[in-house]
Amino acid sequence: MTKYRVTLTVAEREELAQMLGRGKAAAALKLAHARVLLQADASPGGPGGSDARVVEAVGVGKNTVCRVRERFVEQGLAAALARKPAGRTYARKLDGRGEAHLVALACPAPPEGRGRWTMQLLADRVVAPGHAEALSDETVRRVLKKTRPSRGRGRCGACRRPASTARSSRAWRTCRTCTTARATRSGRR
Repeated sequence: MTKYRVTLTVAEREELAQMLGRGKAAAALKLAHARVLLQADASPGGPGGSDARVVEAVGVGKNTVCRVRERFVEQGLAAALARKPAGRTYARKLDGRGEAHLVALACPAPPEGRGRWTMQLLADRVVAPGHAEALSDETVRRVLKKTRPSRGRGRCGACRRPASTARSSRAWRTCRTCTTARATRSGRR
């Protein structure tokens, strides 16, 4: 016997039937949860299926059926149809200034004795002056992925170009010092 018994009112049943009749107007998860509720409806006139029947009829897992039943009984129709909100949020480790400092730190050549910057070395260098309390190498990777700096292998779009290598013409799309690819003209091919 199921612990949570779904009993839909006539209005709720009609609303769910309308939602399913519209098809792709709602998210697939919402439609699947609506089918679960209609199949599990134990009110007079409803199929009142067991969990095993609902799983077979709708094509979802048993845990999904149990969770939808529970949310409907405890929180109502809207909560049962919607995706469960994420329970945790994380504060950002680096603000805009910290990210800018990290990118600026990663652009020049690596320190003496190093062939290239490592994520952990960059994390340690950002933490040292107080831009962050603690920083993982994964956070450094995500920030650098957004800006695509070269980490010491030449110039990139995240760093300022020295005045001597500035573009001589607006028609050139790329600069030789910034890319390994051949420079191309931006107009006709």
